[in-house]
Amino acid sequence: MIRTEEMLLNVGPQHPSTHGVFRLVIKIDGEIIKEATPVIGYLHRGTEKLAENLQYTQIIPYTDRMDYLSAMTNNYVICHAVETMMGLEIPERAEYLRVLAMELGRVASHLVWYGTYLLDIGAVSPFLYAFREREMIINLLNELSGARLTFNYMRVGGVKWDAPEGWIDKVREFIPYMREHLKGYHDLVTGNEIFMSRVKGVGRYTKEEALAYSLSGANLRCTGVKWDLRKDEPYSIYDRFDFDVPTRDGGDAWARYHCRMEEIEESLKIIEQAVEQFPQEGEIMAKVPRIIKAPKGEAYVRIESPRGEIGCYIASDGKKEPYRLKFRRPSFYNLQILPKLLEGENMANLITILGAIDIVLGEVDG
Repeated sequence: MIRTEEMLLNVGPQHPSTHGVFRLVIKIDGEIIKEATPVIGYLHRGTEKLAENLQYTQIIPYTDRMDYLSAMTNNYVICHAVETMMGLEIPERAEYLRVLAMELGRVASHLVWYGTYLLDIGAVSPFLYAFREREMIINLLNELSGARLTFNYMRVGGVKWDAPEGWIDKVREFIPYMREHLKGYHDLVTGNEIFMSRVKGVGRYTKEEALAYSLSGANLRCTGVKWDLRKDEPYSIYDRFDFDVPTRDGGDAWARYHCRMEEIEESLKIIEQAVEQFPQEGEIMAKVPRIIKAPKGEAYVRIESPRGEIGCYIASDGKKEPYRLKFRRPSFYNLQILPKLLEGENMANLITILGAIDIVLGEVDG
């Protein structure tokens, strides 16, 4: 009879596969995980508290640094909340630029997940290919905003700059290129027997469990729940586009993989339609006062980020700074189910399960 003793093992906070400064304390008996405790807070910057002393426009760069793989959606949610309170009507051209920026950012975010997830479980080539395509998107967003990661592009009432000459044509050319290479991703990975054996049936949970843990995004849709705020509670101009909400019924890492890969295809559909509908001329900013003051009251808005539902709550006392600001950060909520998923699992599946959740630590810690 083999005798084993329980031991505590630290994974992180400086572990490449935790995708940031995330510490996981696990209690193991041999190769089996008995208990897992996430330890967060290493990246906490106090964004919500700092915002109480910042003007609304000054808060936008702080949102870039939450989910830094999807900064455009973070920029948008704070602007959308203030605009909702002020009752602003956004120019059509600005809304199209916002949608193009957010959907390009969504594709880039999923490419980072795809590449790093495959790297986590032992495949090097997909990472290199994914970052090749991501670099093209980053270059497009750089031309639009002047930055490559933390864009600070959205403004209350519109966007900072108009699209440079020829930019829309470059986006149009990128769509068939990305579709072609997405097929290559599937040829390389999706049918690979080693990959399927690593992810099928791993990290499984039910629809009821997903809802109980407040999961959103692909982490919810992988259980068969067809919920996407772009469809179910349309904001901006998303009601003008024809696209699907990918779902799977497995509730495992394999299902989450498929949901995200199909979401790339759907984002490309939205980008294609936005490019064709893009207004030839028009304003990119609504008429807003030089110093923005949200009226007294409160508002909560929510949008669909690559990781799920990101929400912004603002309480205002009529001043140029918010009285209170609170973000609902999807990575923070999605991470809650990790201890349950790891209990009783083999150590070899730890990184497979963690990576399939797709967290960004800047968003977990705020």
